[in-house]
Amino acid sequence: MEERMISPGMLLSERYEIIDKVGSGGMADVYNAKDTRLNRNVAIKVLKQEYSNDAKFVSKFRVEAQSVAGLSHPNVVNVYDVGEDDTLYYIVMELVEGITLKKFIEKKGRLEINEAIGIGIQIAQGIEEAHKNNIIHRDIKPQNIIISKEGKVKVTDFGIAKAATSNTITSNAMGSVHYISPEQARGGYSDEKSDIYSLGVTLYEMLLGKVPFEGESTVTVAFAHVHEEAVPLEEMDSSIPRSLSRIVQKCMQKKPDMRYESAGALIMDLRRAVSDPDGAYVEINEPVNDSPTIMITDDVVRAVKETPRPVPPKREEELLPEEEQMLNEDALDPKLERILKICSGVVAVIIVVVIILLVGKVAGWWGGGSKDDDKSAVSSQVNPSAVPSESALPDKIPVPEVVGRTLEEAEKILTDSGLKYRLEDVESDEEANMVIQQDPGAGEQVDENSYVTIYYSIRKSDVVIPSLVNYSADEAKAELERLGLTVAGTSREYNDSVEKDKVCGTDPVVGTSVKKGTSIRIIISNGPQNKLVVVPNILGRTAEIALERLADVGLQGNEESVSYAYSDKYKKDRVMAQSVKAGTKVEVGTVIEYTISLGPRPQEQEPTPQPTQKPENARYTGTVTINTNPFEYEGESAVIKLVLSQDGKSRTVFRETLSYEDFPRSFTIEGWSDNNGTVTISKDNRVLDGISFNVEFKKVQ
Repeated sequence: MEERMISPGMLLSERYEIIDKVGSGGMADVYNAKDTRLNRNVAIKVLKQEYSNDAKFVSKFRVEAQSVAGLSHPNVVNVYDVGEDDTLYYIVMELVEGITLKKFIEKKGRLEINEAIGIGIQIAQGIEEAHKNNIIHRDIKPQNIIISKEGKVKVTDFGIAKAATSNTITSNAMGSVHYISPEQARGGYSDEKSDIYSLGVTLYEMLLGKVPFEGESTVTVAFAHVHEEAVPLEEMDSSIPRSLSRIVQKCMQKKPDMRYESAGALIMDLRRAVSDPDGAYVEINEPVNDSPTIMITDDVVRAVKETPRPVPPKREEELLPEEEQMLNEDALDPKLERILKICSGVVAVIIVVVIILLVGKVAGWWGGGSKDDDKSAVSSQVNPSAVPSESALPDKIPVPEVVGRTLEEAEKILTDSGLKYRLEDVESDEEANMVIQQDPGAGEQVDENSYVTIYYSIRKSDVVIPSLVNYSADEAKAELERLGLTVAGTSREYNDSVEKDKVCGTDPVVGTSVKKGTSIRIIISNGPQNKLVVVPNILGRTAEIALERLADVGLQGNEESVSYAYSDKYKKDRVMAQSVKAGTKVEVGTVIEYTISLGPRPQEQEPTPQPTQKPENARYTGTVTINTNPFEYEGESAVIKLVLSQDGKSRTVFRETLSYEDFPRSFTIEGWSDNNGTVTISKDNRVLDGISFNVEFKKVQ
C-alpha cells in the first residue's frame, strides 16, 4: 500500500486541516489541526503508516477512540470524532494547551504537598469517571497527564485502554515500566486497581521528584515492582505527613485487594490529607507472615540482572517532545514475561513449601510449639505524625466537582471535603434535584470551611424542603405541614453538633424538590454518641476556622480570653498553640484554649531612661504557673528564659538554669500595666513553639 505523507495544509475527510506536527508516540503521530466545519482547533492522532496494514493495531486504535468517546469529564481529554481517510486512521481530540505533568515535575524538581494532592485528586477524578464507564487506562503516568494554562488537570492518551469486562486478561504486560503495576508486569489480570497503583507511583514522583524504582534495564525495574517494597515517603522526607505517605503506600500495595477499593475511596483520603494531615485514618491490612525466610537462588537473581537490554529499532523520524520519547525508553522488554514466569514458578513452589511448614507447625508435625506459642499481631493503626511545619499546613483546598451529582451526593461530597454549601434552586425541565452549576468551580483553591454555592434543578410546581436544624419536633412538623407536606414519622441518630431532642436533619435532605403531599421523615438528635470526642488539630489555622473545627465536634474555643505570642514558625494571626493536643479525647463541651501568633519576634529593646520623669509608684504584678514541663527526661537541665509580651512590648522576666525536677513551677512577674500579657518559654535560647501562657496583672502599691 502506498504511504501517504501528512503535511501542513492537508485536509482529512474534507474537514480537518493539518496545521503542524506536535508530537509522536509509539503507534501514532499527533497534529495540531483546525476543524473547518466548527471553526475550532483540535488535536488529531493519526495511526502511523507502518501499523495501518496490521489489523490488530488498527483494531486497538479504534478501541481507544470508542472507549474514550463516551467520556465527558473536566479531568479527561475529550474525544470528538474518529474516522479514516483512505489509508489514514485518526482520532480527533480536544486540544489542550499546557504542559505535561512530567515536564512540570522536571521543572520544579518536586511539588509542594498541597499542590501534589490537588493534582492527584483531579487525576483520580478523571480515572474514577473512566472506571464508572468500565474503562481502564492501563498507562497512567506523568507523561499522560496534561496541566492546562488554566490549571486544569486532564488525563489523556488512553492508548492501551480497553473496555473492561469480567474476564479482562492482558496477553502482555503493557504500559511504561516505571509506573507499571505488578499484575501488568506479570502479564496477568488487570483492572481498576492497576490504575490506582500507577497513580500511587505518580504521586510518589510528584512528592519526591523521582520514581520509587530505578534500574539499568526495564526488566530490573519491572522485577522491582513485583518483588520489592518502595521506601515510604515519610522515611525519605520527614516533612511529608505520615497520612499522605500511607495513602501512597496503600495505592502501591503488591496485592490489588490491599489497595483502595476505588478511585473514589482514594479521593476521600486525599481530601482528608489536606484538612487533617496528621490524622490516623489510612488503614492498610498488612498480612502477618511468621514463616521462615526462603532464599531465591542466585541463578534466578543472576538471570534477571544479566539479561541484556535490547537495542530498540531505529526510526527515521525524530521524536519531538521529550515526554513522547519516554514511550520508547520505557517500553517493556519483550523478554520480561518469560523471565517473570520463571520467577513466578519459583515463588509458587516457595508458597507451597511455606503452607506445608505452617500446617506442620500448627499440627505439631515438627515437634514445635502449639497454637498458643509465639502469638503476635500486626497493627494497622496509624499513629498521628508530628505537627508538620507551616509550609505543610493547608491554606487552600481544591473544590470538588459536584455538577451532575444529585443534591444529596453533592452535599455529602462538599461536607467530606471540609467545605460548606449554600443552596440555590433553579426551575428547570431537567430531572429534579440534580446539580447543574457550582460556584466556585471544580479544582479552584479555596479556604477550608468556605461556602460553595450549589445550583440545582427543581420543578415549577414542587416544594423545596427547608432547613429545620435545631427546631423542636413539633415546630418542624408544623413547618412541613404548612408547606403542604406530610410527616412520615421520626427517627433518631447521634449528632455531635446538635443538642439532644432537636431536629438535626430530614429525609429527603434539605433543599430537595418534592411534590406537595410527599412524606418527609424528621431526624431527631440523640446528642453526641460518646461523651468523649477527639480534639482536632487547629494549629496553623485562622481563629475563625479553628473555632469552626472545634464546634464541628462539639468543643468550644476561648474566644473571650485569647492569648497572643510571637512565633518564628507560624504566620501572624494563625493559631500557634492549643491547650489540649490534637488526637486527645475529651468531654463534649470542653473549652480548648489557644494562642494566636503575632508573627516573628521583634528585636528586644532596652527601655530608654527617662531621668526627668518621676518614677510611677504603682507596680503591676502577675503570677504564671507552668504545668507543661519543658524537659523530656529526668535529670535534664538547661537555661530557661521567660519572655513577657504586653502592650506591644516584650522583655525577659526570668532567666536561670533549671531542671526537669523544677516543674511544675509558679513565677511572679512584673508588667507595664494591668492589661493581660503572654509569657513564652525558651530553653537554651530556643523558643518552645506551642507553649505559651496568659497572665493577668493587678496593680499593687
